[in-house]
Amino acid sequence: MTLGVTLTALLVALANGARAEPLVVLGQEIAPGETRRLALPVGESVGGEVSTPVIVVAGTRPGPVVCLTGGIHGDELNGVEVVRRSVEATAPAQLRGTLIGVPIVNLAAFRRSSRYLPDRRDLNRFFPGSARGSSAARLARRLFDAVVRRCDALVDVHSGSFHRTNLPQVRGDLRKPEVLRLAKAFGSQLAIHNEGRAGTLRRAATDAGIPAIAYEAGEPMRFQEDAIDRGVHGVRQLLAGLDMLPPTNAASPAPAIYFRSRWVRSDEGGILAARAKLGDVVRKHQVLGTVFDPISNRRSKIRAPEQGRVIGVALDQLVMPGYAAFHIASEGSAERGAAAPPAAALPSVDDGSEPTRAELEERPD
Repeated sequence: MTLGVTLTALLVALANGARAEPLVVLGQEIAPGETRRLALPVGESVGGEVSTPVIVVAGTRPGPVVCLTGGIHGDELNGVEVVRRSVEATAPAQLRGTLIGVPIVNLAAFRRSSRYLPDRRDLNRFFPGSARGSSAARLARRLFDAVVRRCDALVDVHSGSFHRTNLPQVRGDLRKPEVLRLAKAFGSQLAIHNEGRAGTLRRAATDAGIPAIAYEAGEPMRFQEDAIDRGVHGVRQLLAGLDMLPPTNAASPAPAIYFRSRWVRSDEGGILAARAKLGDVVRKHQVLGTVFDPISNRRSKIRAPEQGRVIGVALDQLVMPGYAAFHIASEGSAERGAAAPPAAALPSVDDGSEPTRAELEERPD
C-alpha cells in the first residue's frame, strides 16, 4: 500500500467516523489507544535468543503506519535517541494511525560501540535480507518482514561515520513524489537526492513501495542534543504533515533541495586541518582544508571542485591518500520545493554515500 493510497483511505474513514482497527505486529495484536513494547529477535548468543525493543504506539483513529529506525550502525547514538524520544513523546489519544519505533536495530554492534556486527559486516548493505544468508542478512530479513512491511512510510536515522560529521539533512530518492513529500514534511533545511546503495534500508523499503527517507545529523559515538532535537522536531513535523498529529504552530520553510553531491578526497597523506565548516557555501577552487606531513613538513591543499554547500566534514585527523574529507552538495543543483530531474539528467560522479569497511581496505578513505 502506498502512502498516497493510505492517506486517501484515511480521509474517507474519517469522513465516515470510522475508528482504528487493531494492528498485528510481531504476532501481537495492538488495540487502538494502546502503547506496547515488543521484542524483535535479532540473533542468538550463549544462553539463548537476543531481542531488541520495538515500541508500537497505536492511535485511536485510523491512519498510516509510520516506522522509525535507529542504531542500524551501532556507533550512531544520535539516531537511537531521536527514535526513543519521538516514540515516548507521542500520545495515542492524539494520534491518527500508528507509530512504530525500533531505537536500536543492531543491538550486537551497539553493545560493542561499533558500526558493524561482530562478523564485521555492515548491516545497512543487506536489506531486504535473506532467511538463509549471513547473520547480517538474517537480521535484515527479520526486521524487514516483521516490521518494515507493516509500514506505509519509513524514517531511518543516521549520523556521520569514521570520524566524520554531517550537517542535519534528509536523504532519499527525490525523483519519487511520495518520497519528496516525506522529505518536505520532515522540515529539515536540506534535502539531498540520494536513492541509496543497493542493500540500504531506505533503498529496499522504497523499492518495496514504502516511501523512505534517512535523517542524517552529527557524528558517531556522541549524543548531540542539537542533532537529536532537530530530529525529534522533524519527526513531529512529518507526523503532522501526514495528518497523524495536530498541526504545529511553527511552519517550516521548504527545504533547499540538492540533486547532486560528491565527496572531495585528499590526494596526500598526513594530518588534516579543515578550514571549511558544516553549512559553509564555498566557491570553486576555494581551499577547504590542508593536509600536512609532520615528518617531512610537506603540505597540500584540498580545494572545492565546484561551488556548493558543505554538508559533511571529516574531523581533523590522520588521513591517507583518497580519504573522503568534505561532502559537497552542488549549489547549482539546488531548487526549493522542485521535483527532481529524470534519472538520465543526474550525474554519476559520486553517490554521496560514505565508505564501507571493505572499501576502506580496498581504497584508504
